[in-house]
Amino acid sequence: MVGIKVQPTDAHPVTGRVGQTHRMRRSIDDYPFQASDYPPDYEEDELTPISWAVGICDDYADAEPRVMLTFEEVGRAGQGLVGHLSPDIARRLRVALRDALAEIGQDVGG
Repeated sequence: MVGIKVQPTDAHPVTGRVGQTHRMRRSIDDYPFQASDYPPDYEEDELTPISWAVGICDDYADAEPRVMLTFEEVGRAGQGLVGHLSPDIARRLRVALRDALAEIGQDVGG
């Protein structure tokens, strides 16, 4: 990556390994859209079929791990939106999803 200089004596902040220059990137979960996800009696032009994916990465110079959240329109891979969320923002999103489930009378899980 341009602008990143890693000295062999630098320890990776997550793994602690000296001289590590490899970036961490791992998929956690994803959900490809299915036709059954549409509500009954939908109008075809009302809804966009999307897929989502959650992963982790440390792609920035600070090597801090972040949660990646990706939304893509089905059939348009690589053209979606990717958010790189700090742990605090990921927790805020988790709380918002839990609150939304509770608001519609659903079990919020564990």
